[in-house]
Amino acid sequence: MTGASGVSMTGPLPKWQLALAVAAPVALGLGYMYYKNNSKPSSEPSRGKSKNNFKKNGAPSTEKQISIDVDCLPKSTAEPETPLEKAQKLKAEGNELFKIGKYDEAISHYNNAIKICPIENTEALATFYQNRAAAYEQLKKYSSVKADCTKALELNPRYAKALLRRARAMEHCNELKSAFEDFTAACFLENFTNQTAIMMADKVLKQLGRQHAAEYLANKKLVVPSKHYIKTYINTFYNDPVFSLHQNPDYGNISPGFAKVLQCMQEQQYDDVIPYCTEELNSSNPDTVSHKMEILLLRATFYLLLGQHDAAIEDFEVIINTDDVPVPLKVYALIKRATLFMQLENPDKSFCDFKMAAELDPECGDVYHHRGHAHLLMEKIHEAREDFKKATELNPNFGLVYVQKCYTDYRYGMVERSTEIIEKAMKDFEVAFEKFPDCPECYTMYAQTLMELQEYQKADAYFAKAIEKDPNNATVYVHRGLLHLQWNANINKAVEYINTALKIDDKCEYGYETLGTIEAQRGNIEEAIKLFDKALTLSRTLIELTHIFSLKDAAKTRLTIKEKLNSDIMLNFRNI
Repeated sequence: MTGASGVSMTGPLPKWQLALAVAAPVALGLGYMYYKNNSKPSSEPSRGKSKNNFKKNGAPSTEKQISIDVDCLPKSTAEPETPLEKAQKLKAEGNELFKIGKYDEAISHYNNAIKICPIENTEALATFYQNRAAAYEQLKKYSSVKADCTKALELNPRYAKALLRRARAMEHCNELKSAFEDFTAACFLENFTNQTAIMMADKVLKQLGRQHAAEYLANKKLVVPSKHYIKTYINTFYNDPVFSLHQNPDYGNISPGFAKVLQCMQEQQYDDVIPYCTEELNSSNPDTVSHKMEILLLRATFYLLLGQHDAAIEDFEVIINTDDVPVPLKVYALIKRATLFMQLENPDKSFCDFKMAAELDPECGDVYHHRGHAHLLMEKIHEAREDFKKATELNPNFGLVYVQKCYTDYRYGMVERSTEIIEKAMKDFEVAFEKFPDCPECYTMYAQTLMELQEYQKADAYFAKAIEKDPNNATVYVHRGLLHLQWNANINKAVEYINTALKIDDKCEYGYETLGTIEAQRGNIEEAIKLFDKALTLSRTLIELTHIFSLKDAAKTRLTIKEKLNSDIMLNFRNI
């Protein structure tokens, strides 16, 4: 469905379909794409005790996906004669007991089936162990589950159901790395046709990434972001009371120490900001007292940028909790602490701070601007749209917020499947070019929107325009590289643009992350891991670290799975 202007109504491509372009978990990205493009509704009747194949929330039931195995042959009225037939009968009786919840009795039948089954019947034996593991799982005896599934896999290395059951047991035991390996191996074996297995793998991968991120963050060496990154960050605040000071060369009646801090800001000597702020706060200069809160706000801001979260919160709290602090300083301390809480994956505290800031100064456009971003992160498109609308009304000459409103309007139109709203948003982008011709974000965000609409050639032209306006913005080069990857699968062109980005800004974490993802998809896992490690050193937030660790863990798992399966599955996966 398209509107009169040719705007697609199908919405942005699903994230899994853009696995290469948006750095989704690399071990699953292409396989998930294969699953989505090739899976068909199954006509095979389901097995198990539940009549409903879905949970209340609409997710596929895992009990259906990892069930006991039953015989496919019709039952015979004759008495079993061979040991294998006797074992199969015992298994069938065990299955009936399993279905009515008599798990201990079912285990006894599976025990006897295992005892009398000839060892050469490996496939049957593997089934008996897997079914016994299913009963142990119901009793929450996870050590026994793992042991039986391992035995089943020794007998039948391609037994996906045993892999999935063992993975679930490992997840319960917090053995996340091993659980993810088993989930991923099962996905490969089932050609990514088991959606539940894919979702379970994704869930465990995120848990594993978060675990590694928290451990890494505790001992991480902190790195000051690039000058362009900090400059861009500063530009997202329209009326910040401290940022506006450094832009005015006449500092007025302030202490020499504070003047030195502001001079560092003006000259982009950002490494010196925190030390000079601390030195001035510890000085005995009487002029410092009148500007103490401004200095604290500036230091807290750079602690935030550096990733020193506890130190930043401590400084913000001093400003917020001191009674006679000017309202603008309190408002911006709340805004920045709110964004920090979002980085720490604590949206409740974040929105509480935004609410307090809005109550203190309902006319501060930056409150709504940054809260709009937080709503976008939470996929709350309607709320984000309202915030950006308010921010634009309060700061009508702020090009960045105007174009972000355009993009949010477009997203809202997609959600509502409204051609009218989408077309209006696209026309508003054109208005932005006229109102703010020197604002590079206008061209960048329009190009990203065109990418989502698969208007690649036009998007490329606007990325080129954004680079013309801001040639030192490394991130735009990365986006343009991803465009060529998505547009015509031109990996060489994509890598060329990303390498250009890294030459411009060797602290561009997004460039290393994206290049690592591409190398992983090309099968260059060792190189990918090196690039992910570089990205980790430059990341500052728990969200960023979790995401990159997920990529790294998935890439490492891909090597492990290749060794485990020792087959052409990985080659087929890579060539999908």
